[in-house]
Amino acid sequence: MSYQKLVSELKRLHYLNSALDLLGWDEQVNLPKKSAAARASQSSALSDLIHRESIHPQVDDWLNALEQDPNALTTEQQCVVQEARRNFDRAVKLPSAFVARRAEHQSRAYHAWVEARKNDDFVSFAPFLKTQLELAREEAGFFGLDGLQAYDYHIDNHDPGMTASVIGTLFDSLKSEIVPLVKQILSSAVKPNLSMFKGFPIAQQEAFLKRVTASLGFDYDRGRLDVAVHPFCSGNGEDTRLTTRYFVDNPLDSLFSSIHETGHGLYEQGLPLEHLGTGLGTAAGMGVHESQSRIWENQVARSRSFWDYWEPFYREAFPEQLSGVTSEQLYLAVNGVSLNPIRVDSDEVTYNLHIILRFELEKCLFSGELDVVDLPAFWNEKAEKIIGLRPTSDVEGVLQDVHWSSGAFGYFPSYCLGNMLAAQLWYSALDALPGIEIDFSNGDFTRLLSWLREKVHCEGKRCDLMNLTKKVTGKELSSDSLIRYLKERYLPLYQQT
Repeated sequence: MSYQKLVSELKRLHYLNSALDLLGWDEQVNLPKKSAAARASQSSALSDLIHRESIHPQVDDWLNALEQDPNALTTEQQCVVQEARRNFDRAVKLPSAFVARRAEHQSRAYHAWVEARKNDDFVSFAPFLKTQLELAREEAGFFGLDGLQAYDYHIDNHDPGMTASVIGTLFDSLKSEIVPLVKQILSSAVKPNLSMFKGFPIAQQEAFLKRVTASLGFDYDRGRLDVAVHPFCSGNGEDTRLTTRYFVDNPLDSLFSSIHETGHGLYEQGLPLEHLGTGLGTAAGMGVHESQSRIWENQVARSRSFWDYWEPFYREAFPEQLSGVTSEQLYLAVNGVSLNPIRVDSDEVTYNLHIILRFELEKCLFSGELDVVDLPAFWNEKAEKIIGLRPTSDVEGVLQDVHWSSGAFGYFPSYCLGNMLAAQLWYSALDALPGIEIDFSNGDFTRLLSWLREKVHCEGKRCDLMNLTKKVTGKELSSDSLIRYLKERYLPLYQQT
């Protein structure tokens, strides 16, 4: 009886959280500028309510009763109880007043970031970022953690079981291979011509990418696609919200951003609907989540087989714009490698260096080595050293990402961890699904999606990132498969003839 009561309460909390999530989506998509203060108050009030409900003593009583005899529970029920206990023990240590204050500041900081980014004005955003960092430290302090331990706490919130030390080892191995690979590719006389992408009407871009994302398996009957300053996916399998952004002279940005967010959406729509709100219907973590977005964006959508199918339709959508572009020029542009100061606009070879940069900066912020006021200069110096390119403005540097405005410290490493897992999943899928790339050339992506649903999506939170990687691929998470994939795709493409 306690188990049914617990699950019923978890689902109720899930729907309260989904309402808060919908407010966040609306804030970035539809909210009138002068309504920002009201939204901050709404978010604060609802966050306070959800937190108070989530730490109700009755929840603890149910958990205690169920934990008295774990052998009476099925394996699936044990997963639900363990995840509920983890969430309760974390939530109960956070004062409700802190949760409300944090939520209100997150809303205000987001709008401050939007304005600062628009005006290239880090000084105006710095106080908001400083408060976000203070809130992050304060939150970890409720658990007796400070310095890099506090950073580990936030990393664990996004990817359970991961630490800065483990990530640092993985990133050091990746960096040692990526840096010379980038230099090798950039030294090639083969260069993509991105200047050919001019004058692509937004209406046609939207129609084309919706057709593509639907073909990948995204269910628009329980999801939608809108426009935001920074592309994101929110919601859940019952109501999945995707966003992208459009540029008439950079149509690949909207296309690949949409495919990336579709990967997130496919994961959410693939989680068991009957278990939403419990550990069985929750994503394993953001590293796994990013693996789902990156495998569709990169391994699939940048492949020759994908463009063998979609190129004729792309030309049909933009006949004048692509009239003088050869198939090889188009494919090279899709897989263009160059130094770009903007993370979301960077190619998949240099992308990981952007994540390593942010990881290093976050460690310095939490250790106290770096003050917020010095962040722009430190960012630029580190960018030149790690990526090989110095930003010309804070819009190209410290202001480019939305994450810190919401206090999402420890999230950035998930992108790179996701790239590693995506590559390992890709090679496992190739072994398990012979001829899958022929499927892609025929516009059929169902076998890959079904395989991911069976191996990853249906697992929910039964396994964390490291254990899921080993379970599905038979190997520990490492940079080996990612390096192999990048070399196999890009070195032949940039080989000089």
